[in-house]
Amino acid sequence: MLDVIDLSKDYPTPRGPLPVLSHVSLRLSRGDSIAVMGPSGSGKSTLLHILGALDTPTSGKVTLDGADPFELDDRSLAEFRNEKVGFVFQDHCLLPQCSVLENVLTPTLVSRSKDDRHSQARSLLDQVGLSERIDHRPAELSGGEKQRVAIARALINEPALLLCDEPTGNLDSKSAETVASMLLDLHARKQTILVVVTHSAELASRFPVRYEMIEQQVRQI
Repeated sequence: MLDVIDLSKDYPTPRGPLPVLSHVSLRLSRGDSIAVMGPSGSGKSTLLHILGALDTPTSGKVTLDGADPFELDDRSLAEFRNEKVGFVFQDHCLLPQCSVLENVLTPTLVSRSKDDRHSQARSLLDQVGLSERIDHRPAELSGGEKQRVAIARALINEPALLLCDEPTGNLDSKSAETVASMLLDLHARKQTILVVVTHSAELASRFPVRYEMIEQQVRQI
């Protein structure tokens, strides 16, 4: 369960606080998926970063499976992000010197789990159609293939929450459709909580629940 209660975020400026989020509240359960739309600068990415504990709120509360990440010490917070949250960014953020398999396994390097993560990684890569590219480097992949690797990497630790920031923003229409389909299919299989922020009305239309950022607030469309 993801609970967002009366969340606000201001940034300091010489002219005083600049509000970016104002009294945002959401409740999402395992298996839920939502798209959040809005123009650049509307606060979409800020919301995503706070949900993933990459940024701190000015006020309000966020809990995931009953835990408030902002009450944790630095080490516990890092473990929380690694184990509970998966991230997919517009830029895939793959390590260029590592193979596809090594990139997917990166989040497991600090994981406390003793499971056979190599088998999990290979299974995920098969599910995103990249089993034959497992030893390739990112430079040898197309943009859509790189993003599929990023999705597999985000899911390797079986997170409760999957956050995607413009996951199809850098892709052509065919690659964007493929990536969107695989993302939604894997979400359905893994029963994560999926939150996607996007400019793309086409991508957002594939989600059962859609929100829009309006005047620092999240409103259901």
